[in-house]
Amino acid sequence: MAISLHTIKPAKGSRKTSKRVGRGLSKGGSYSGRGVKGQRSRSGGRGGLQKMGIRHIMLSMKKSRGFKSLNEKSMVVNISDLARTFPDGAKINPAVLIKNGLVPCEGKIKVLGDGAIGIKVIIEGCAVSATAKEKIEKAGGSVL
Repeated sequence: MAISLHTIKPAKGSRKTSKRVGRGLSKGGSYSGRGVKGQRSRSGGRGGLQKMGIRHIMLSMKKSRGFKSLNEKSMVVNISDLARTFPDGAKINPAVLIKNGLVPCEGKIKVLGDGAIGIKVIIEGCAVSATAKEKIEKAGGSVL
């Protein structure tokens, strides 16, 4: 016999028929499992998430604190990127970093100390972390 859509049936025991309450005394009749009185015994008495108003939703959402400028752009560069990109004795400033594709645009640029540097570089016009400054000066470079 070929299988087609109208002959497919679920596996035995995988589908359970729902309990039909309120259909006689022996089948969950009388109060139908709702108890005697109260809001939940009445029709429409089981309110939940669907009954929340917009005010309750707005109040329960996470609030942001402070102010974030849309114009401020801050970017980071690691010293391992500088060692990979520039030759020994290079002068590094924001314009050179943009030209070499290490940062996308003008803004606040900070050099971080992730990685190692074995070349002498001179950094000017950029913020430098304490570990990055230490590693650059140890390699013979300077931070202006």
